Amino acid sequence: MVEAKAWDEELTEGVGQAKSYAAKMKVRFTYATNGRGIYSIDMLEGTEAEVAQFPSPEELWKRTFAEQNEWRDRFAAVPFHDKSGTLGDRYFRDIAIERALEAIATDKQRILLTLATGTGKTMIAFQIAWKLFHSRWNLGRKPTRRPRILFLADRNILANQAYNAFSDFPEDALVRIEPADIRKKGKVPKNGSLFFTIFQTFMSGPPKDGKPSPYFGEYAPDFFDFIVIDECHRGGANDESNWRGILDYFAPAVQLGMTATPKRKDNVNTYAYFGEPVYIYSLKEGINDGFLTPFKVKQISTTLDEYVYTPDDTLIEGEVESGKLYTEPDFNKIIEIKEREAHRVKLFMEQINQNEKTLVFCASQDHALAVRDLINQTKTSKDPNYCQRVTANDGALGEQYLRDFQDNEKTIPTILTTSQKLSTGVDARNIRNIVLMRPINSMIEFKQIIGRGTRLYDGKDYFTIYDFVNAHHHFNDPEWDGEPMEPEPKEPRGPRFPPPEPPEPPDGPSPEPAPRRQKIKVKLADGKARTIQHMMCTTFWHPDGTPMSAQQFMEMLFGKLPEFFKDEAELRALWSAPDTRKKLLEGLAEKGFGREQLAEMQKIIDAEKSDLFDVLALVAYALPPLTREDRAAKAKVVISTRFNTKQRVFLDFVLSHYVTQGVEELDREKLGPLLSLKYHNSISDAVADLGKPEEISKVFSGFQKFLYQETA
Repeated sequence: MVEAKAWDEELTEGVGQAKSYAAKMKVRFTYATNGRGIYSIDMLEGTEAEVAQFPSPEELWKRTFAEQNEWRDRFAAVPFHDKSGTLGDRYFRDIAIERALEAIATDKQRILLTLATGTGKTMIAFQIAWKLFHSRWNLGRKPTRRPRILFLADRNILANQAYNAFSDFPEDALVRIEPADIRKKGKVPKNGSLFFTIFQTFMSGPPKDGKPSPYFGEYAPDFFDFIVIDECHRGGANDESNWRGILDYFAPAVQLGMTATPKRKDNVNTYAYFGEPVYIYSLKEGINDGFLTPFKVKQISTTLDEYVYTPDDTLIEGEVESGKLYTEPDFNKIIEIKEREAHRVKLFMEQINQNEKTLVFCASQDHALAVRDLINQTKTSKDPNYCQRVTANDGALGEQYLRDFQDNEKTIPTILTTSQKLSTGVDARNIRNIVLMRPINSMIEFKQIIGRGTRLYDGKDYFTIYDFVNAHHHFNDPEWDGEPMEPEPKEPRGPRFPPPEPPEPPDGPSPEPAPRRQKIKVKLADGKARTIQHMMCTTFWHPDGTPMSAQQFMEMLFGKLPEFFKDEAELRALWSAPDTRKKLLEGLAEKGFGREQLAEMQKIIDAEKSDLFDVLALVAYALPPLTREDRAAKAKVVISTRFNTKQRVFLDFVLSHYVTQGVEELDREKLGPLLSLKYHNSISDAVADLGKPEEISKVFSGFQKFLYQETA
């Protein structure tokens, strides 16, 4: 790492930056130079001094890796596989891969990587496996055979996603372990190098001699050389997990846990099992580096967020408790009111761009089904597959809907409803909206749901969360970006073999649930259904949970607007005349701030009924936006004292177009069409009413300053 300064700068002027960059990039040796001298810093030993020349690559390698290690050298000799030319665009991936391989080379048995959602953990796992495969590393530490690598997840979506991501390996090396294939062949597959399955599949298997006989027991404990545990905070690393027996059984294997979740009180067992992470890349770092997108939150409350049954409502099913106050956690679990859900669906469907991909999180699978139907009844699209449900009950068809949704070349389905299934690990980069229609009580789950939207995509500068359930309060929780929590020490325990019944079946529909209390279904009295009211508030947030002003939000997205005006007064003056306004807009467009970008800013700050002037004034001077209707009303007061009756009638006509269409109606080029429209193509009538063309032009241009003058 070299920080270079100008010839006339002091030699050590760049030392601070050099150290900062080296710490971020995890580089041991860094240098500062001004072209006349070289200053060397060893970040490991803490030594620094002026040197005569830069070391050669061979010298740096020997100094960095003074201790010889055969496997480190073998790993380094295998080039990264550059998938689609995107390998080198994320420095943290290179560091994560290098740290994991260094741990393997030094015979570390348990390895943990903690990287924020959306940073490409599957790609990192791919590159590690690629190097292990081609270097012929294995548990015997002799390059006599290729390794057997297991990718273990807790959901079929994640296992399938990884299987597809590893498609550049030889086809005969890849094996997808599935219960149906095992039952068909009567044995587990063993011919291959990279195996993909879920915990539930390994835990299933027919009992033998009246005892559990999970499928994983058909492999020898040392069959797999290397195991990747995806989303490991949810899986077998938990001391209390039913799946822990799998990891204990395959104890000889080197095990790599991958998680997006920093150490917290509800996942300390993960860190106790794997040890401290060999590398951490946090959500905040991802934001600061520009690799994850910010978002805005629309907090929505309605007059039916709480409910007390009254006799004028119709009880359709179940037994309602008289006088009981039903609150958010009760809805769609204990009590169901269709009109309430229909109103919520109508609200967010009116707010979103219905062509943008959207995830809706619901209280249950049944709720997700109902919301799907309401969306399809509300949509403007004519496609019958516009919105689909993806839950455990939707099986293979749901998996296909998800694959189509993830495909950025496809637009249908546009919206997916779900309950729990899509809260984590689903790589769909172009999600623009997330709708929360169920309470979220876990900080870990909340972070994961937010992570569905933070992935970058071309043209995606931000995403929007529609929060009906007050979930945004999690941002104010210290855990969002708090300090890691140390696990409490526990007594060591030996391997154990839990019962084979999976908590969630891997295939097919869910089994019939045990008898449960009948859900209450209520139909609102007609008057109530028609008078549900709502309030909406928009806030702006970094994905690290810190609030931003609308001004800061847009500065983050677009940078500070070029200094085309020295102060607010000059901006008002430039915008008040058609010619100078046009010149300003042309100059902004040349710098990348065209009408399209300014219109997007309007949308971000919910100022689509305002003037483009308001966007510039907000970003430059934090002025609150005014609607075009308000501006027109204020201008009319002044116009009534400055112009004659016929001029006022025409200017009222112009203002009505300005209010409905926007500031473009005030361009000089629009004067002719407006006159033709007002006077039914009779320019002679316009001249008779308003005077000569130059006088009309003067009136049209001159009145505009009253729209933008500062009000007391």
